[in-house]
Amino acid sequence: FLMQTSEMLQKICVRNLVRKYCRGLSAERKVQLQQKVVTSAVFSGKKEGYLESLSQPFLETRLKENDLNPKVLQLIRGENIKYVTPVVKYDRNGFKARERLLVLTQSSAYVVEMAKIKQKIEYSTLKGISTSNLSDGIVVIHVPEDNKQKGDVILQCEHIFETVTKLCILANKQSVVKVVKGSLRFRVGSGKEGTMVFTVGPEPQVFKDKTGQLTVV
Repeated sequence: FLMQTSEMLQKICVRNLVRKYCRGLSAERKVQLQQKVVTSAVFSGKKEGYLESLSQPFLETRLKENDLNPKVLQLIRGENIKYVTPVVKYDRNGFKARERLLVLTQSSAYVVEMAKIKQKIEYSTLKGISTSNLSDGIVVIHVPEDNKQKGDVILQCEHIFETVTKLCILANKQSVVKVVKGSLRFRVGSGKEGTMVFTVGPEPQVFKDKTGQLTVV
């Protein structure tokens, strides 16, 4: 009986300490923890670099709304901008690297070039988000096969854990994130598909190999 009482008191004590800790959290700290929980669910034990990312707090955004071109702001007016980060976008055919911005609003993801919106993906239509199990920063945003979309979006992000976490939380599609090994398929457009191969090498690089595949080292 004394053992049972002791165990009950310990549980009550722990519960009170947790409640006290949670009540003392700032709103910013609470958001951080909520985001890190999602990151853990998506990447823990699956992608290299995850453990090192634990001590790095996520920023609210990497670029501010004021950093966006006024023409872009005009085009997405009425939407609440939540997160902006520089990315490298790889063309779906020749795989040429192009500097872009990824803009996440409350309802859509935009790939932006200076004053132009190159692609818009509404979260309601987003089919999947893929990354590799290695330490690269590649993420593929999978879109539906329709006339509105040119094909899947291939991006390289410096802050991969932060960017993917923000995207899947805003889209409310944590379950569609996949961490793949070896290779993945992506849609080029017009019913065509491409292949991306992930491998390990002495230095990071992304290139089109002799077979026409995009190789990520």
